[in-house]
Amino acid sequence: MDLIRSVADALHNHEDAVAADLVKDLKAPDLADVIELLEPDDRIILIEAIGPSFDFEVLSELDESVRDQVSEGLPNELLAKAITQLETDDAAYVIESLQESDKQEILAQLPSSERQAIERNLEYPEETAGRIMQADFVAVPPFWTVGSVVDHMRESDDLPDYFSEIFVVDPTFHVLGALDLSRLLRTKRDVTVSEIMNPDRHVVLATEGQEEVARQFQRYDLMSAPVVDASNRLVGVVTVDDVVEVIQDEADFEIKALAGVGDESLSDTVVEVAKPRFWWLFVNLFTALLASAVIGLFGATIEKMVALAVLMPIVASMGGNAGTQTMTVTVRALATRELTAANVARVVIRETAVGLLNGVAFAILMGLIAYFWFQSTPLGLVIGAAMIINLLAAALAGIFIPLLLNRMKFDPAVSSTVFVTTVTDVVGFFAFLGLAAVWLR
Repeated sequence: MDLIRSVADALHNHEDAVAADLVKDLKAPDLADVIELLEPDDRIILIEAIGPSFDFEVLSELDESVRDQVSEGLPNELLAKAITQLETDDAAYVIESLQESDKQEILAQLPSSERQAIERNLEYPEETAGRIMQADFVAVPPFWTVGSVVDHMRESDDLPDYFSEIFVVDPTFHVLGALDLSRLLRTKRDVTVSEIMNPDRHVVLATEGQEEVARQFQRYDLMSAPVVDASNRLVGVVTVDDVVEVIQDEADFEIKALAGVGDESLSDTVVEVAKPRFWWLFVNLFTALLASAVIGLFGATIEKMVALAVLMPIVASMGGNAGTQTMTVTVRALATRELTAANVARVVIRETAVGLLNGVAFAILMGLIAYFWFQSTPLGLVIGAAMIINLLAAALAGIFIPLLLNRMKFDPAVSSTVFVTTVTDVVGFFAFLGLAAVWLR
């Protein structure tokens, strides 16, 4: 934090050179953190103050909203220079949010091969393998010898700076296999590529969702995977560093979605944050009114025994927490494809049994508490029965609501919480007050 304050103070005092000197030794990820914590106007000033020594890799490390703001503020000439130094997937992210006129102006300044590679990335929908792939890769025919491949890598000027795998393709660029650099370097020069390649290379379709790609990397322990188009021709490669970012982004999104927050970041403005939160709170308001309406049905019963008003929140709270536990497990299992038609019945039975078991346990506990607190055996029985009913309802809602939303093609991570909470509140209040109205006359 001291560094951030020092940089900000230097920029506010128009000591741009001092600010640039303070960050000159930072690596790209660390400099990206500094830029994100600065005020929006100061970000551009700092980048311009750093000048030619600015590492454009910083742009790929920035949060999406900050990157978009920085891209809009930098001159197109500087962005064009940045794109020539970035990998194609990162370059596509930098310019994708720009106005079409700026985007075309920047692309026009690029060499033909780089422009075509970036345009190919931008052709694919967001959150697909085609969008996160790198267009730079090394591909050789199967009849080449190891010596030919080594000579090619040493003499060619248009190979990627870093790679660990070489793809083997036929004349139509269909993937035949792959060859690790370690295997290549340990093989004699006169051995052909076809003799040492791995023919069982896992291939990813360019239009495949990035979440599915991430699951395949995890399932098959991949470090990289060739990306093919609809004609099965090699068009790029997805590497594990890109997949790690996908996994982090998806995990971040799911955690926020479960709370109804949405895809926001700390750098977003007040309006950008407030708007999506407002609509989820608006929906929650109607569900709260529904729960209040249930309480209103038993107003006369509550007036006769104040203890009911004291104990009501306990029943609803316990049900809400139990429902959230089951819902979280279900949503995560759906996201990772662990919950399928093959095991859904077993999971439903398990969660129902857990809800029933916990319901009985907390029924006994709350029954005893209510008895000693209010000296009323019937009240203890009422809250105990309500606890069993609500925890059982919570378990069923926690699993069936995400399953139903998923079947209806809605994202259960975004939509489940408000519905599960409504069920536990309504069932909890209705069970507790309804039983009280019958048993405690």
